[in-house]
Parts: sequence; structure tokens; C-alpha cells
Amino acid sequence: MIAARPQDLVRAAFSNPALRLREEVARARRILVVGAGKAGAAMSAGVEEVLADSLGRMEGIVNVPAECVHKLRAIKLHAARPAGTNQPTAEGVAGTLEILKLAASAGPEDLAICLLSGGGSALFPAPVTGVTLEEKQRVTQLLHACGATINEMNTVRKHLSRSKGGQLARAFTGRAMITLIISDVIGDPLDVIASGPTSPDPTTFRDALAVLEKYRLITVPGKGGEERVPPGIVHYLAEGVEGRVPETPKRLPESIRNFVIGNNSKSLTAAQRCAEALGYRVVNLGAYVDGETRQVAGVMAGLVRSTRMDGWPAPAPVCLLSGGETTVTLADSHGLGGRNQEFVLAALVKLGQEGMQDVLLLSGGTDGEDGPTDAAGASADADTIARAENQGILPADYLSRNDAYHFFEATGGLLKTGLTQTNVMDVRVILVASRQTVSK
Repeated sequence: MIAARPQDLVRAAFSNPALRLREEVARARRILVVGAGKAGAAMSAGVEEVLADSLGRMEGIVNVPAECVHKLRAIKLHAARPAGTNQPTAEGVAGTLEILKLAASAGPEDLAICLLSGGGSALFPAPVTGVTLEEKQRVTQLLHACGATINEMNTVRKHLSRSKGGQLARAFTGRAMITLIISDVIGDPLDVIASGPTSPDPTTFRDALAVLEKYRLITVPGKGGEERVPPGIVHYLAEGVEGRVPETPKRLPESIRNFVIGNNSKSLTAAQRCAEALGYRVVNLGAYVDGETRQVAGVMAGLVRSTRMDGWPAPAPVCLLSGGETTVTLADSHGLGGRNQEFVLAALVKLGQEGMQDVLLLSGGTDGEDGPTDAAGASADADTIARAENQGILPADYLSRNDAYHFFEATGGLLKTGLTQTNVMDVRVILVASRQTVSK
């Protein structure tokens, strides 16, 4: 089993007697499959494979990236966004409304299987009345540029949506809903993954406004700020604070069950086994690494130096593994890149030519995407610096303007995997070799 392969994860879930999934399927008159996410196509294929003898009772629609669409037997894969963008689209809205309609059509003996994975927030849009899709896109772009965390962005998005924050579950009228989740969020919080369509939402309209105030995107009496968020959004959130529009559900019936079947921790464990098999001592720093990308890169560069000079936290040859997801605060005038490319470039700059001897840096998004680029991330070693010097380009200059993509395009370090049809955040690998064993 590949640690983040959706088909394997779905198969394992249905084989786990503790989850009682087979019992729920056996009792169902109809099986409605709904959901959204970058792993949606592969998860849907997995469901059809596992429940091949129940396809006659099955129908469904799942929102996925356009390049993942292919024909299945019972489940319709809906192209919710084109390649190269992670913003909500009109096509995504159309698919979401179909999903909500299907959920609301459930009879008292019907079962819903909801498939959620990373990217689900952008792939499952349905703006509330009074807010346009363009306005919602604008606030998402502003929050991303400010370096807002995924939790903060989802707090706002949930309160501008008809589908997120438990509202898909609230629309469901059947006997039971089972949600299978591949997590792309630190700590696997159910209310945050894909903005929690089937989970109670602990955040409020007041919390959503507080996020916009924190990043000074709206004018706050006595605190200043700039009214950059569209007025329709500010008005709607204010109406929610005053109780004039309904809050997201804070409780859901026990018949709504959520299971995380894949996450970053499982992938790091699999990577650790591979590195150990290759003879490395492994320091697994876990799946909870977040914060500003350059700061995280600086800490990791310090660990490389400590490994080399003091043999701590382990002597070479060592593999430093870490997961999670960092953020990048963009310069006013910035180039092209993503958090994984920026991490590698920032660590490269911090270590310099001498520090990079016998060191390999790699960071990649497990979904195959890193920022608004066609790369999953980047890798670098001492030869990367040599190639940059030969071309007369300075890594620090590219870092200063968030232009890691063009630096690695020039030096040959881009990782291009294409969409992987899964998403369990990022994986960072740093290899520090024993100098006496390295041959050039």
C-alpha cells in the first residue's frame, strides 16, 4: 500500500470492521456519493472498486480538478476548476449546487458517502445570497497574499458559503452520511479540511470578521485599516454577527460520521521506512511544522549545521524529515513560486556553498502543485549554487522577490510530477551524507 494513494486508503477503510462501513452499505436503499477535492477522482474510483456489487444502487457527483475527470460507472466526476488555478469557479458552483440537490433528495433509507480531500475548499464553492463568486475570489486572494493560515481562510470561507461548515450535512435528508477524508491540514481538524462540509463548525461570523481585521483588510473604528474586502462581504458578515442570517451548524446528528483515512503523518512514516532501508539515520520532525516559510527554512538549515558539526540530533548519514504546511508573505512586487520552492531556496541561501557540501534539499507538495506554478516543489544541492554562479545569478536576489520558480528553472531544480490525485500537505527531505563515504 502506498501511504497516500487514495484507492488503497479507501480499500483499507472498507476492510476495517471497526468502522462498520459494510454494514451501512448493506442497509442502504440508495448509495449517494458526493464530495470534492484533489483526491476525489481516485477516491471515487476506489469506492466503485470496493462496492462493485452495489453499483446498481449507487449514484453520485464529486467535484474535482478538470484534468482529473474521466468516466466512471456510477459516479460523475465534475470539472470544478481548470488546470493551473486553485480559485473557486462558476463551474465549481454549478457542481456544488448539484451535490447539494442530490444530498437533499435522499430518502429515509438512503446512505451518503462523502469524499473529501485537500483542495476541497476551492472545489466546493457556493456563495451565499448577496455575495458574488468574484467577491469571494477577491477575499481569498487577499488573505493568501497576507500570509493568512488555512484555518483563518476557512473561517472566512465557511461563513460565505452554502456548502461548507457543516452545511452539506445539514442539507442531507437520508439515514446516515459517512465521510472519508484525506487530510491536508495540520492536526487533521475535521472542521478545517475542505472547510468542513460535514463537520460542526466551531467558528462564528464574529471570528470571520476578526480575521479580516487582523490583516487590516477592512476599516475598524479606532484601529484603522483599509477597506479592501468587497463591501458585500463585509455587510453579510456583519448581518451574521447581528443574528440576521443563520450561523453554521454547531452540532450535527450522530448519523453523520467522519473518518480521516490518510494524512501527512502516515506519509512521513512511510518515507522514514524508505530512508532507513537506504542506510540513513532518520530524524522525523513530524507533521506539525508551520509558520513563515523562510523562518522554518532557517531552523532546518541550523539542524543541518548541528548534524554536521555536533552529530546532533543524529550523526551523518542522516535524513531530516518534516511535514506540515508553511506560509509565504509575498513582497509587494513579487515573482513566481510556491512555499516548497521558497523553502528550498531560503535554506540554500542560509547554508551557502560550504554548508551545502554533501547536502540535498527537497520540498514538495504531495498534490503535485506548489503555488500558481506547474511544479510540485524543488530540490537543490551544492551543484545548484555552482550552476547559479556560472550563470551570474544570485539566489538571495530571487528570494527577496519571491521568485524561486525562475531561480530553479534556470538551475534545473524544479520538481514536476503532474497532479498526483492525492493531497496530504508537504514533505520536506534533507539528506546529509557522511563526507568520508561520499565520492564525487
